[in-house]
Amino acid sequence: MNLIIWLVVGGLIGWVASMVMRTDGQQGIILNVIVGIVGAALGGWVISPLVGVGTINQGQFSVGGLLVSLLGAIVLLAIVNLFRRGSPR
Repeated sequence: MNLIIWLVVGGLIGWVASMVMRTDGQQGIILNVIVGIVGAALGGWVISPLVGVGTINQGQFSVGGLLVSLLGAIVLLAIVNLFRRGSPR
């Protein structure tokens, strides 16, 4: 059951991040899930120690954890866009 919740929340985080970065039309639902999960892992590895909040990948299902995961997904999309187009947006 945790895997299903993890995929759904990861997909929602990836979808919101793609809407923030205006790349929603370029990616499908599978890429949204991947961006959400990898972005949450990136946020947990880089951002979480700076602010002291866990991510959804660490079992910290809280508003702070969701925001750290969302920020990680946004950073991931900015990096991908930087390599793909030469600009973060």
